[in-house]
Amino acid sequence: MEHLTDLANDEEINSFDQALQDYQGLRMDADRFTATRLQMGIYGQRQEGVNMVRIKLPGGRMTAPQLTVIADVLEKYVRHDVVHITTRQDIQIHYVPLEHTPTVLRHLATAGLTTREACGNTIRNITACSLSGVCPRQHVDVNQHLDGAVQHFLRNPLNQQMPRKFKISFSACESDCAQAMMHDMGIVAVHNGGRFGFKVLAGGGLGHKPHEAIVVEEFVEEKDLLLVMEAIISLHNRYSDRVKRAKARIKFLVDKFGVEGFIEKYREELTRTRAALAQQDYPQGTWSVGDDSEPPGIGAPRRLFSQKQSGHYVFPVSVPMGNLSVVQLRGLAAVAESQGLHDIRVTQDQNMVLTNVTPEKVDSIRAGLAKLGLGEPKSGDDVVACPGTSTCRLGITSSPIVAPKLSGGEHDLKIRVSGCHNGCAQPETGDIGMYGEGRRMHGKLVPHYQMYFGGNGMSCGALAIKGPSVPAARIESAVERVRSAYASNRAGEETFFSWTRRVTATYFSELLADLTDVKPEQLESVLRDHGTVSDFKVLQLGGGECAGMSQVKIGSSFFDAAHERNYRDALKFQRKFEDSVRCAEEIARLISRGLTELLGGQKRDSLAEQAEELRLVLPTKPHLSKNLIKFAEYFACPVEDLDDVLLTGWFSELDSWTLEVAEFCLGFDRQLDLTGALPRTIAGRLISGKQSGQTFMVA
Repeated sequence: MEHLTDLANDEEINSFDQALQDYQGLRMDADRFTATRLQMGIYGQRQEGVNMVRIKLPGGRMTAPQLTVIADVLEKYVRHDVVHITTRQDIQIHYVPLEHTPTVLRHLATAGLTTREACGNTIRNITACSLSGVCPRQHVDVNQHLDGAVQHFLRNPLNQQMPRKFKISFSACESDCAQAMMHDMGIVAVHNGGRFGFKVLAGGGLGHKPHEAIVVEEFVEEKDLLLVMEAIISLHNRYSDRVKRAKARIKFLVDKFGVEGFIEKYREELTRTRAALAQQDYPQGTWSVGDDSEPPGIGAPRRLFSQKQSGHYVFPVSVPMGNLSVVQLRGLAAVAESQGLHDIRVTQDQNMVLTNVTPEKVDSIRAGLAKLGLGEPKSGDDVVACPGTSTCRLGITSSPIVAPKLSGGEHDLKIRVSGCHNGCAQPETGDIGMYGEGRRMHGKLVPHYQMYFGGNGMSCGALAIKGPSVPAARIESAVERVRSAYASNRAGEETFFSWTRRVTATYFSELLADLTDVKPEQLESVLRDHGTVSDFKVLQLGGGECAGMSQVKIGSSFFDAAHERNYRDALKFQRKFEDSVRCAEEIARLISRGLTELLGGQKRDSLAEQAEELRLVLPTKPHLSKNLIKFAEYFACPVEDLDDVLLTGWFSELDSWTLEVAEFCLGFDRQLDLTGALPRTIAGRLISGKQSGQTFMVA
């Protein structure tokens, strides 16, 4: 299947390399370097001096040569011989020495792999149902639309310094195997009243205060999808909290505005997005009505699966805990290449699939996998775990140690184990989910798992019912007891999801009451986490880096202005002069306010008032405030007097002013990184920050 195969960019890797040298040479402080590092998908570990490098695989798709390159990286540059597949269809490489990270990025880039925006306050890797393109139920191969979104948003100024991270999923039919409900934005292909298009959800999320997404658009046509997506992302960028990190996800805007208010704000953003991007190209898929076969479900199918393409199958590969060694990476690549298979996918359940497998190849694939210690899924092994305390700075419990001890049993229940409440293993969407926490009992800190039951992120599902918190030492007994209760008490073919709704949360509290109760004389038996020989404690590692370090406000101002500049120029090209001028006015407002605040001044309502404030805080450059007054006069010009020539002159002056402000800001703060945030000169040359010694590409 054709898909994006080269997302790498050598210039940004060189820029990161320079930032690392500046950091090591004490020319860049730790906070700024952390922000730069996270933008390039490099995350700190519990262990000092080494890092996790997160490779983005849009829709989880990759090739055999890319597997081989990842194996090369492990062998040459890493103090570990295992990679980890995540629930967001990334591949993570742990224990990468900091000094090797630029080399690792360059090596990955030779296979078209990128880590850009895999961490930080960005649009993270965009996920999709694992069988899009080959599933009999699908209406369209949404990977085409996913690739269009990746091309549009990757490195987009709108996506560089958002209030908080943003997660997107694509599903190819109403079954919604990619679980839109739990995403910041979920896209679902639908057949509605004889028409084909998409349903769009927003405001979902797990972790801190789980929310189910709301429906923002019941139906949008293919041509409008990117516009709708950008409007929702712009809504997040404009209104989400930039001060309180715990309240900065878009799900909290639904709480803040209410469902109707949220949708109203979205409509406002969509109006200007639709105007600005009226000529935006868009992916066009081949649509059809899918059949009514059983949905494959999230992740890899649990058995050989018949594709929509007659005579072809999806071959699922079970990857215990999502971990693959160097030998297995090379072996998988060799198996795929020997069978002429060019489409390998990692899945949301940390497994893999091979597509387009014909019957005569099945036995050879099985034999090849067996030599690698791999095979097809087996009943009970649908167990997902995050890295927990093995590497993650936020980890509280050793999720990857306890998870292999658990089983979904004969009914193949989905078990999801997270090492903390951030829930990277997605516990609220498992049949049995749990996250690690510490609870004080009889004066001692005891490792626990907060349990959840009956989660299902697909269509007609719901987030799990919250159950009791069970000491980690007893979690195996708790899981086994719940499995047995389901097997004994289910009505006919009742699903685990339906059963949990029938018995309710009270049932689980009573069922596990003796396991949650720890008497003083039993305390010694529950003090240690799995895989440890000492009593439990929660290490204070200074917090995690999931959302990145806080960015300087002036940096956000320039990136927001770059987004407005894109709209300004698009609207001017369409001869929508009034709308274009409003964008120009917003550019002047954003940058002047940012500069004034950088110097200790205040934000003002009008450009004229802001110019006076700027004059007071920056008396040495009076022309900057005088130009701002001139811009205010320009932008007050009657609409009927506007034309292309006039606006071309104004915008050239505004861009020159923007570059001068940028040069001042770089001199004021030599660590400020405005790469991709500044207007291009007529010649498209590089602009140099003379006072800072930086060279950066304008956009």
